[in-house]
Order: sequence, then structure tokens, then C-alpha cells
Amino acid sequence: MTTRIVELRRGILKKNDELAAALRERYTAAGVLVLNLVSSPGAGKTAFLEWTLTELRKRGARVAALVGDLETDNDARRLAASGAPVRQINTHGICHLDAEMIGKHLDGWEGVALGGLDYLFIENVGNLVCPSSYDLGEGIRVVLLSVTEGEDKPLKYPTMFNSADAAVITKMDLAVPCGFDRWATLKNINEIRPGMRIFETSVKSGVGMEAWLGYLEEERKARNGAGRFWVI
Repeated sequence: MTTRIVELRRGILKKNDELAAALRERYTAAGVLVLNLVSSPGAGKTAFLEWTLTELRKRGARVAALVGDLETDNDARRLAASGAPVRQINTHGICHLDAEMIGKHLDGWEGVALGGLDYLFIENVGNLVCPSSYDLGEGIRVVLLSVTEGEDKPLKYPTMFNSADAAVITKMDLAVPCGFDRWATLKNINEIRPGMRIFETSVKSGVGMEAWLGYLEEERKARNGAGRFWVI
């Protein structure tokens, strides 16, 4: 039985990787930078993305978001307040998004064409285990953790942190009252993924958010050449 389960899992991941590769080709051809945001529930991922979408639109960037959730559309409705096109993906009990889900929701998305976007954000299901195994064709995987979650999060979920391109520490405005050990967290992240870009942020105070926007612009321009740009 164990052998059968392993073979089935390998087959599922192989199919996902093939679909993800096709998505990556679509993204590249369209010139859109796709980011996959992953975190535990309650890390502040939706608030962080809402701020990001709002600010990018103010600065002339063309943005959209796909939002994964088990059942509700609460996060999608929040993000829609930014004015960006948002589409909900309900997984109905599945603890991650996969490439097939992304492809289906991109197709027939009325009023949205990949070639008309600078950035597409994918807000994954709140989970630091399952999403680590599923490539969505993204250009950048961003893992978020809040100061309220504990400094050992990277050590508890090494696969996710090791597979990420950047880490965002959220809710820095609560660092002092929470007794957050900044240096221990940075040490733990670098132990798992040496040299990974790390952003210490707060949506409420604005700390670190300009650096985050600068990173997005750097990455988009690096992939697409000079292209169109906006002023930070």
C-alpha cells in the first residue's frame, strides 16, 4: 500500500509539473511577472496583498490576483476593493492550489488578458506544507510569516522556506509587544535558505513596503528588459 501511495503521488506531481511548465511559457510570452504568495493562516497575507495591489495600481502598474480558499470568497472580496481584477478559486477541502486550477481560472477570465498585465499575484491557500510541492509556473514564490507566529517557523517548515525566492516578515508594528526576536528569525531563515531576500514589513506603519515595491519592479524589469515602468 505504501508503494502504491508513493507512485500515485509521483504521478500527480509529474502531471502538475508538466502543466506548470506550460503555464510558465504562457507567462513568459505575455511578459507578466507571476508571484505565488504562501503563508500560514493569519500571517496577514491578504492585507499585505491588498496594500500591494492598491499601491501598484496607483503607480500605473497593471495587476490582477487569483485567490485560493477552501470555501469562502471573503479574501477575494477584500482584494477587489483595490480596484484590481480578482478571481476566486475554491478548492473545497484541498489544502493547496495546483497548476490545473490556475490554468482553468485563467482561461475565460472575462476582461483579463495575461498580455495586458505587469503582475499576476496568486494568493495560495493558508498552509506551509502542501503548497511547497506544487509548482504553479510562478516566477517568484514568496513566503510570509508574521511576528506573532514565532521565530522557529522556518525551522518547522524548511521545505517551504527552501523553495521560496523571498521571505516577508509581516506585522512588524507588533514586534515589540510580541517580544519578537528579529535576529533569531533572520538567522533561522538564512540557515534554511542562505542569502534569500527578506523584507521586514508592516502594512499599518508602512515600514518595509517601499522596499518590497522596489523589489517587484526590479524583478519585472530584469525578466522583461526595461519595458514600461512606474515611479516609486
